[in-house]
Amino acid sequence: MEKLWGDNYYDSATKKWKKDPTTDEGKPLKRAFVSFIMDPICKLANAIIEGNNEVMNKMITVLNLQLSQADKELSGKHLLKNVMSKWLSAADTILEMMVLHLPSPRAA
Repeated sequence: MEKLWGDNYYDSATKKWKKDPTTDEGKPLKRAFVSFIMDPICKLANAIIEGNNEVMNKMITVLNLQLSQADKELSGKHLLKNVMSKWLSAADTILEMMVLHLPSPRAA
């Protein structure tokens, strides 16, 4: 998890973590956060907005998301909102951040 932050790069060809932003052959590498977090989110969002059902269904299957029949009939922004809320629930994340980082009411 700590490799995702900062100047860490993953070379998928050699399957090694690097501090340099280039491969041994001189090709540029993406930061680990971009490769493992941002690219999949953007890929799924673009597939849903563009209506690319093949890519969308493959990613939903890999992510093990269960969509209801009503969700499957949606398209565009409405489908994107439902998929993202099932995959990356903001409510759970915000609650966890509040518990971890805010002081108790008594201490505050």
